[in-house]
Amino acid sequence: MLGPVLALLFAPQARRVIPVDRDDIVVRESCMLDPTGLAIEDDEQDGIVQVVGDDVVVTFTRTALLGAPASASPDSVRGIGVRVTGKRVTIRGLQAAGFRCAIWASGADGLVIEGCDLSRGFAQRLRSTPWAEDTRDWLWPHENDGNEWLANYGAGIYAEDSRDMTLRLNRARSMQNGICLRRVDGSRVYDNDMSFLSGWGLALYRSSGNTISRNSFDFCVRGYSHGVYARGQDSAGILVFEQCSDNVFAFNSATHGGDGFSGFAGHEALEADEPAGLGCNRNLLYNNDFSYAAAIGIELSFSFDNVFARNMLSGCNYGIWGGYSSRSQARGNQIQGNTLAGIAVEHGSDWSIAGNSFAKNARDVELWWDEDRDLIAKPWAQLNPTVSAGHSLRLNRFEQSAIQLELRGTNERIAIDERQAGLDRARWKLDPASSVTAEMPVVAHLPLDEEALAALPGTRKAVGARAHLAGRDHIVMTEWGPHDWVAPFLQRLPDRGGQHIWRLLGHEVPIGVDAGSAVQIALDASVDPAQYVLSPRVLGEALEYILRVRLPGSTLEGRGLLLASSWAVTLGSYSTDPREDPARWRSEVERGVRVDLPNLDLPFGSEGPSELAGMPAAVRAAKLPRERFGTLASTRVWLPAGKWRLESWSDEGLRVRVDGRLAIDNWTHHGPALDAATLEFDARAEHSIEVEHFELDGWATLSLRIERAP
Repeated sequence: MLGPVLALLFAPQARRVIPVDRDDIVVRESCMLDPTGLAIEDDEQDGIVQVVGDDVVVTFTRTALLGAPASASPDSVRGIGVRVTGKRVTIRGLQAAGFRCAIWASGADGLVIEGCDLSRGFAQRLRSTPWAEDTRDWLWPHENDGNEWLANYGAGIYAEDSRDMTLRLNRARSMQNGICLRRVDGSRVYDNDMSFLSGWGLALYRSSGNTISRNSFDFCVRGYSHGVYARGQDSAGILVFEQCSDNVFAFNSATHGGDGFSGFAGHEALEADEPAGLGCNRNLLYNNDFSYAAAIGIELSFSFDNVFARNMLSGCNYGIWGGYSSRSQARGNQIQGNTLAGIAVEHGSDWSIAGNSFAKNARDVELWWDEDRDLIAKPWAQLNPTVSAGHSLRLNRFEQSAIQLELRGTNERIAIDERQAGLDRARWKLDPASSVTAEMPVVAHLPLDEEALAALPGTRKAVGARAHLAGRDHIVMTEWGPHDWVAPFLQRLPDRGGQHIWRLLGHEVPIGVDAGSAVQIALDASVDPAQYVLSPRVLGEALEYILRVRLPGSTLEGRGLLLASSWAVTLGSYSTDPREDPARWRSEVERGVRVDLPNLDLPFGSEGPSELAGMPAAVRAAKLPRERFGTLASTRVWLPAGKWRLESWSDEGLRVRVDGRLAIDNWTHHGPALDAATLEFDARAEHSIEVEHFELDGWATLSLRIERAP
């Protein structure tokens, strides 16, 4: 598709050819640079190539500029590929890999970066696993005045203190961040594909008046395991932090992100002496696809006068989250299949929600006020509106949602036109303190110039280009980031009873599969991709294995431990606080329902045991509550001699005993937490494992794994 365009960009020109065979190549005039393809270390972290001249065009040959060998771990690479400090510079055709930052530009007004492939750069190794989140993987985008993003997370392109830039036709894969802009105004970012990254596709900080159009920022995600946890960990297709205003985001695809679009006014805005009106304000998000986000399709908080028009927001936790934002407009969006709410506004005011299509959301519209003491005490909250008031709903369409409208806390004068298609009062949940009226306020809608928006720069059709990957089940995380569904990857799925399930992703066809004589492998071709079902040939003890899948050019390996045992599990409600009287708490739980389960992996989420998919009929019939329930579980397993790692993931309290001795003790009211213990045995023996778990309120989860310790 880009062939004719690139041919024009890289047409032969009469320029001096300079070999890039060492560090510190200084460029003061237009030239062609010819890397050797060998790794070069950037000793001083100031750029292997340093473009210091103004009005310079630098074209690269098709040989890659390397900062580290291809075998280097992504979290070990360092250095800058190209450092730009001149003005009106053009960088064309760079292929760069093995850098913390491929291109770093400062004070580079008029910079053009086009046709560059900046893949395989810096990325943090992710500690979260398919079974449990590790909170150390969360990003911290809140500070970047000292270039903390660059130092901590790297980027393909990092630009600062610049105006009138053009970034187009660039690409990045297999790294953490694509494009990061700090104090960049009046610039254009279009026709780029920064996808399958473990951080941000595009990140703006104190950057305003920019046009972002027709880009792909898909699968910029971390902190996700399908059906287990959906956190996002502050990754996003598009990140907008600290007073970024008057930007236009149009025709972009940012699906399958931690968030699709994540915007926050910023710490300075919240803490400033005169914070009235500060925020990420007057941004237009038009005709983008932010579907299948791990957390939120569009989040824009503590901000004013933003317009979200004609976007696609399907299959997220929340479609739109507008905490503490005012005078925002959600117009003509497709908002479907979101697991918590379509539009959720906490402490916001004067939202116009008009012409949207809501379908199959847990809640279509959720508006509320609560006692949020920490935020209410901020200087920003003292000078800006924080009540839930003045919202209006009109001209929307409602279909097949459990709750259409929920008002919680005090909502002042919410205007609802009851003539909207499919609106049904039986599906409203209204707090008695809320005030609902049919009298519509006058709303000054920002006129949208459809012809001008259609003429925004770029030719790529980003929206819909990856429709074949629709659905959050296509977010598959590796230890370095999301899988791209092209490269071969051996993925372990949730266990099926005492069996382990694996599948091969990518385009290659296996020529052999083996896991040793003690393991039976069955192929399940009823699903696509097909699955390998592993079970022990002999029951009764732990069985370590290595699954080897031979491909034409390589062999993939997956390791596991098959436990041929079952758990005796009791689930019951209680009234006694387990932290104050554990013995009485246990006696209450013991009166619950007892079942046998093939493993201990209970992702309750916001539901109770009786609502958890796959539970035996006796548990479903018990109708156990969503809160204040407990779990007692025990098993016996034969383990060989050596060191073993016992790993738990719990919310809330947990105790685990091995052979009667306390191994894990987190008997507290806590959020999702990873705990672990190392066990060491001198000889093969049968061991008992006992688990106690309590849920007080909110989210709940319980899982336990045993693996050979390194």
